[in-house]
Amino acid sequence: MKRLGILLLALCVILASSAAFAAPKTIKLAHLNPQQPFDVATAAMAAVFKSMVEAESNGALLVELYPAGQLGNERETMEQVKVGVVQSYIASAGGMAAFYPLYSIVDIPFAVPNYDVAWKVFDGPFGDHLAAEIEKKAGFKVLGYGEAGGFFQLSNSRHPIKTVEDMKGLKMRTMTLPSHQNLMKAFGAAATPVAWAEVYTALQTGVVDGQHNPIPIVLTGKLFEVQKYLTITNHLYSTYCWVMNKQFHEGLSDIEKAIVTSAARTAIVAGRGLNRIIESSEKGLPTLAEAGMEINTPTPEAMEKFRETGKASALSFIRETYKEEGAALAQMYLDAIDAAMKEGK
Repeated sequence: MKRLGILLLALCVILASSAAFAAPKTIKLAHLNPQQPFDVATAAMAAVFKSMVEAESNGALLVELYPAGQLGNERETMEQVKVGVVQSYIASAGGMAAFYPLYSIVDIPFAVPNYDVAWKVFDGPFGDHLAAEIEKKAGFKVLGYGEAGGFFQLSNSRHPIKTVEDMKGLKMRTMTLPSHQNLMKAFGAAATPVAWAEVYTALQTGVVDGQHNPIPIVLTGKLFEVQKYLTITNHLYSTYCWVMNKQFHEGLSDIEKAIVTSAARTAIVAGRGLNRIIESSEKGLPTLAEAGMEINTPTPEAMEKFRETGKASALSFIRETYKEEGAALAQMYLDAIDAAMKEGK
């Protein structure tokens, strides 16, 4: 009996030691952009997340970064997150909409007036509701909403865009987002979906004449090399939807979940801050002008026509495409924007 007791005690010690030195859990985090954290928001988000998670978990959680589409295009990478081959991905609005189509409703043009309102909306009750809907209907755990560069602008290689009428006949690249395609059609352009990895070549070869993206994205993609004219319209505020494999997240301890949540929120703030630095410094518009882009801003009268055309078309498209569910979510989004605007007064 004494020998048996000693053996049991030894076994307990071995098991306890094994638990103490359990292999760390690895989070494979992917995004589509180069891993340049001082120039690219998703890269900054990934770098901050990795640093915080590994430090605060004392190495119990490791983060491996897979930037620049190393694991495939957006749909392929999202599928890998879905089945758990990849644990996390910072998805564009187009990537998320492929799995949760109603994500398109957040792209109502000219709905968001400024960054303060945008952050309050996506970091508040509306963002929580949207995350819950995505988890329920698409199966992803949402860690938060990064910023896809900021407000969207128009660029093209044919002529300056000063009015809505100047959009007519242009072949404009969009993501595979029906809402973006509808907007370009409303403006009179031919909407042409092109994957991000192919945008530069498509613009260079004339497959498309122009595109719309925030200034930091124009810089990241070096689109100024193949685009002559930039028009400041601020017509859309779009987000990255940062997702994690639901089963992996559920397998984390409460402490690990708290670490991941805190790190993701901090990383999102870092990405937003980087975008503001780029936009407001010589790295933004001055760099584009120096590269040869002709930059203009439509008159207030012309902007009002852009707003009227874009917003009316978007709301009609949502009602026709996503029916009552989409219209209700869109109204919730607009109400959240109104509440955030009142809060700031």
